[in-house]
Amino acid sequence: MLRRFCDGLSRRNALRIGLAAAPGFSLTLNELLSRQASGAESGSANGRDNVSLIILFLKGGLSTIDTLDMKPQAPIEFRGDFDPIATNVAGIEICSHLPRLARQADKLALLRNFTHTDSNHGPADHWMLTGYAPRAGFNPNLKPNNQYPSLGSIVSRTLGPRGSVPPYVCLPRMHSSCGPSYLGPTAAPFVVEADPNAPDFSVPDLLPPITVDSSRLDSRRELLTTVDRFTRSGEAKANAAALSTSTFRENAFSLMVSPQTKAAFDIASEPDALRQEYGRHSLGQSCLMARRLVEAGVRCVTIDHTNWDTHYDNFNVLKNDLLPHLDSGLTTLVRDLHDRGLNERTLLVVMGEFGRTPRVNKDAGRDHWGPSNCILLSGGGVRGGTVVGETNARGEKPVGETTGPADLAATMFHCLGIDPEHEFHTPEGRPVKVTNNGRVIRELLV
Repeated sequence: MLRRFCDGLSRRNALRIGLAAAPGFSLTLNELLSRQASGAESGSANGRDNVSLIILFLKGGLSTIDTLDMKPQAPIEFRGDFDPIATNVAGIEICSHLPRLARQADKLALLRNFTHTDSNHGPADHWMLTGYAPRAGFNPNLKPNNQYPSLGSIVSRTLGPRGSVPPYVCLPRMHSSCGPSYLGPTAAPFVVEADPNAPDFSVPDLLPPITVDSSRLDSRRELLTTVDRFTRSGEAKANAAALSTSTFRENAFSLMVSPQTKAAFDIASEPDALRQEYGRHSLGQSCLMARRLVEAGVRCVTIDHTNWDTHYDNFNVLKNDLLPHLDSGLTTLVRDLHDRGLNERTLLVVMGEFGRTPRVNKDAGRDHWGPSNCILLSGGGVRGGTVVGETNARGEKPVGETTGPADLAATMFHCLGIDPEHEFHTPEGRPVKVTNNGRVIRELLV
C-alpha cells in the first residue's frame, strides 16, 4: 500500500541513477575535484578531526514513545499497542519489535530529554539538520531550502576532503535541508540519486557501470578532446576558466577508473551474507553504503529514509514495515562498525525531525510532536549503555534539564573535532557561529 506524507508526497519516491538532485547545490565530478583543490576552512577544536559522521535521518518523525522511550505504565491511549523488552544493559528497555538492536544497547546512547517547539515537517527538518530554527520567510517547498548550512556542509567546509573521496555524501537522495546555504556550492553534498538496494546500482558520473570498459572511456576522452579543439578555436578560447575545467575533467577521468573510487561505491563486492544481514531493502543497503563510504574516508554521510509519518495505522506500519528494516539495518551497522574497529572514529546519530504525539489519535496513528523526542547515538566518543534525561509519565515532555537541536549539533561537532564556537561569514560579512549557542552534552561522552 502506498503511504503518503501529510503534505501529499509519496513514500516511494522515484529514484533515478545519477548525481545532482538540486541544480547548483550538488556537485558534478569536475566541481568536486575543483573544491578539493581549494582547501578547507580550519575550525578544528580538539584534535579529533579523524572522526566521521553518519546521520540516519528518519524523515517524517520516528514514534519514539513506541520504540526508544516507552511508557508501559501509562493509560492505553498513551502507551499504545507495543511492549518493551530488556536490553543487554540493565535498566534500559526498548520496543520488543527491535530485538536485535536491544542486544546492542551497550554500544548505544539514548538522549531522552530532547525537545524543540516546532511540529511542522519543513521547519523542524531544517532545525534538526542545521541546528538552527528557520527565520521568518522560510519556504519548505524550495529544494534546497536552507537558511543556514546543513551539518554535513559545515563538516565539509571546516574539515575538507580526505584523499579522492568527497567529504559529504547524501544517499539515496538529498534531503531538501541538507544544502550549504551561504557556504555556497563548494560545501554542497555529493548526491547519490540511486537506491543502493537496486540490482543495477551504480553512480555513473563517478563510477562507470561494469559494462563500460576502458576502451569506451578512451573513446569518450578522444571525443571530448576533439570538441575542445573546436571550441578553443572560437570564443571559448578567451575564457580563462577553460584550462582549469579541462584539468579537472582530466582528473575526473582518472578518478572514474581509480581502484579507490570503485572500492568505495561498489556495494556489490560485499559478501552476500553481510548484505542479507543489513537487509535487502533501501534502509539496510544505505546503512551498508554509509559504512563503506566512511571506511573510504568520507567525513559525513546523511541517509534520508522515508516515510515515518505515521498518522494512520501507526502500530501495523511500524511492526510490519518500518521497524524490521530499522532493526536489521541499524543493528548491523553498529555491529559492523565495531567489528571493523571503525566505531571510535565514526559517530552515528539516528534522528527524525520530531517525535509523535503521546496520545494515539482516532486513526490508530500518532501526529507530529516537537515537545518530546529521543535521539540515538553510537561511537565517535559517545559512551555506550547510556541514557541521558527522561520524559514524564505519559511521554509528553522532558522532566528537568532539556536538550535541543543546537546542543545536539554542538555535541556532534565536538566529537568531530570542530569548534562549536567557530564562525563563518555570510557573503555580506555577517558572522554566524556553526552552532546557535548550543552546549556540548557531556553526559553522553566518554
